Amino acid sequence: MPRVLIVDDEPGIRFALKRWFERQHWTVSEAGDGQTAITVLLASDDTGESRVDLVICDLHLPLLSGEELLRTLMVSRPAIAARVILSTGDAVSDAAPDSALAIHPHVLQKPFELNTLKALVTSIVS
Repeated sequence: MPRVLIVDDEPGIRFALKRWFERQHWTVSEAGDGQTAITVLLASDDTGESRVDLVICDLHLPLLSGEELLRTLMVSRPAIAARVILSTGDAVSDAAPDSALAIHPHVLQKPFELNTLKALVTSIVS
């Protein structure tokens, strides 16, 4: 089964995403802050039980922001960075030109439809 790490400081969002992914037959892990997530991701491997096939990461997190997490992965684990979906309630069109929202290809604008999530997941994982 594919594995997803859901990173969000709002338990309700993690719960809703977890339910959706489990219905799609994914194994789900969660992190409530960026520091916990980066620890899990840097310790993961690409073939074993710690494998992470997809990351859904909120932009605004305690301890380490989603943007900082993504930039760390781009240097240390670029294959995982390519499988990160940044989620945000910020206006993506107002993003600074050098920000993660402007340069990262996988951004999910909150609130979002589940069909939008499914299409984005399919484009990354298939």
